[in-house]
Amino acid sequence: MKKTHKYDMGVIGNCAFMAYVDTTASVRWLCWPRFDSSFIFGDLLDDEKGGEFSVKPTAKIQKTKQYYVTNTNILVTEVYTEDGDFKVTDFAPRFEQDDRYYKPLMMIRKIEPLRGTPSVKVVCNPVGEYGEMKPEKSQGSNHIRFLGYDQQMRLTTNIPLSYVMDEHPFVLGGAVYTVLTYGVPLEAAIEQTAETFYTKTKRYWRNWVKSTSISFFHQDKLIRSSLILKIHQYEDTGAIIASGTTSLPEYHKSTRNWDYRYCWMRDTYYTLNAFNNIGHFEEVEAYFKYIENVTKQEKDRYQPLYTITAQKKITEIEMPLKGYLGENKPVRIGNDAYTHIQNDVYGQVLTSLLPLYADKRFTNKYRMHTKQLVEHTLQKIADTMEEKDAGLWEFRDRPGHYCYTFLFHWAGASAAYKMAQYFDDVKMADKALKIKERAADMIEKCYDEETGVYMQAAGSKDMDASCLQLITMNYLDPNSERARRHLKGMEKELMAQDGLFYRYRHVDDFGAPETTFLICAYWYIEALACVGRVKEAIDYFDKVSSYANHVGLLSEDVDSEDGSQWGNFPQTYSHVGLMNAAYRISKKLDLPNFL
Repeated sequence: MKKTHKYDMGVIGNCAFMAYVDTTASVRWLCWPRFDSSFIFGDLLDDEKGGEFSVKPTAKIQKTKQYYVTNTNILVTEVYTEDGDFKVTDFAPRFEQDDRYYKPLMMIRKIEPLRGTPSVKVVCNPVGEYGEMKPEKSQGSNHIRFLGYDQQMRLTTNIPLSYVMDEHPFVLGGAVYTVLTYGVPLEAAIEQTAETFYTKTKRYWRNWVKSTSISFFHQDKLIRSSLILKIHQYEDTGAIIASGTTSLPEYHKSTRNWDYRYCWMRDTYYTLNAFNNIGHFEEVEAYFKYIENVTKQEKDRYQPLYTITAQKKITEIEMPLKGYLGENKPVRIGNDAYTHIQNDVYGQVLTSLLPLYADKRFTNKYRMHTKQLVEHTLQKIADTMEEKDAGLWEFRDRPGHYCYTFLFHWAGASAAYKMAQYFDDVKMADKALKIKERAADMIEKCYDEETGVYMQAAGSKDMDASCLQLITMNYLDPNSERARRHLKGMEKELMAQDGLFYRYRHVDDFGAPETTFLICAYWYIEALACVGRVKEAIDYFDKVSSYANHVGLLSEDVDSEDGSQWGNFPQTYSHVGLMNAAYRISKKLDLPNFL
């Protein structure tokens, strides 16, 4: 039976790691030392092998409350019991230090009473190798060592160590702290260091938000989405992952369980748009460098996805774990989609590089090595124009001539033409225009005269929400009757309640989809705004955004019947969709942006 639910977790992070904390202050997911490493806490996927990091009251929980400290990625969980109340403040330190960002593999928890004298038990039992390794515990002077990892892991605390080692309850008479570290341990004073790091981290996030350029339209949602998107960037390389989790199913027992802890090239255009729209260029520059490192190693094809360190091989294997809710197998590590042919990636790269040349805020140093890259990528569009691929949705057994692929061929060639003008290269400009015309011809092969809709692929009668981008990317004139008819046809076939949208309705490798895909709903909202249906766009924006969880985080998929959240979480694609849709609406409303 399908379980109606929303993910009852908040996420903290510092651009080196993320941790997922539920509404009872239990850490459900934390991978160290990288986003794509084994979990050290992973009971999200297995309550026996996943380890535990919790703060449990001895009295029965009456209610809980969870929220972020305003304009930060600092998470607070309040727990109310019959004997007293307490709160847990969780954060990953991040602040400027010595002209660099200090972002250690360190999770700090402050546990303090709110009312009465609550009795709690702190449990810290990390694991390794996806639950196959249980480290040996060793007690130090004011810390517990966990032996068996590549680097030292410690829990440093001012709680009596015997209580933590023995998992024994104690009365919470005042604030106590736990500092979990991987690598360099905490040797300084616990309380003073934790409070100093808290103050500096709060100041960093609030200053980051202050430098964000957003309009008055749903500022709270935009701020939270921006903060969440930020911590999905692995700052060491600039890569931005699709999600911090693996194998959270697209719907219950669907077997559509994928590892999303990698960087998808298909997300590039939308993600960079989102950062550009909020005026944050540090993240954009880091992402440009990552893309350059990825593409310079490729002499032939670009893969659909790469690891956060730009590695190509991402072998997909199934792990002996129970799965989400104890019954969603398989649990997959790695993602075989890296082997797929997905030809829209070339247009994604070119459209992503365009701001380097079109936006005067970027200096020449970012343009030094890209002409050869532009020429190579443009040629790949020409070479793959007639080739079938797996499409945006990475169909594993459905190759086709997909409209979305041709759209990015068209957009990529358009970008290359503009960059050719910067290079003052007439030959490249002429080549780009010819490729753009070829791509437009291929797009038109997907048009269905009877319905007035551009179909998923040439010769197909299936509709696909990705074709909404024909409007938002200006292939179709938003003011034209053709655009309006195309949009209405897609609404009729793919829209669910409240503006939620299915990617497609046809059967694929795993059957027919049962849940809607949130990014598609935000694409629809953008398309509405483009064609002038702004009031409807605002109404649906409100409705679609209400499917966030209690702290404003969006999943990948939503069950339109009961509002359940499904898929990997939080999904950067969904938050990017929200940000870009809000930007599109605010421009239509002519709302002022401010710094």
